[in-house]
Amino acid sequence: MRTRTAVLAAAAVPVTVAAAAAVLKAGHWRLYADRHRIELQPRPRRSCPDCRGAGGWWVDGANPEMEACGCWATRPELRVRLLPVPAWPDQPPF
Repeated sequence: MRTRTAVLAAAAVPVTVAAAAAVLKAGHWRLYADRHRIELQPRPRRSCPDCRGAGGWWVDGANPEMEACGCWATRPELRVRLLPVPAWPDQPPF
């Protein structure tokens, strides 16, 4: 039974990688992965007529600041937790 599970898990990895690559290309996403999580973060679209791929524009005034464009700022981040992050120890190790 364990070998069957291992074979199914090994077969699922290439399918998952191919699906992630397709999502990244089609939806303008940035991928971050480590052993604790997989994150997909939205990126500005180069074809956006408002920001032209810059991600926003500067607003004039006494305190100039950048206003984010809606082509990426309103899209949520996607996160998948893989392993729990270990608790930080209360005392230093030495």
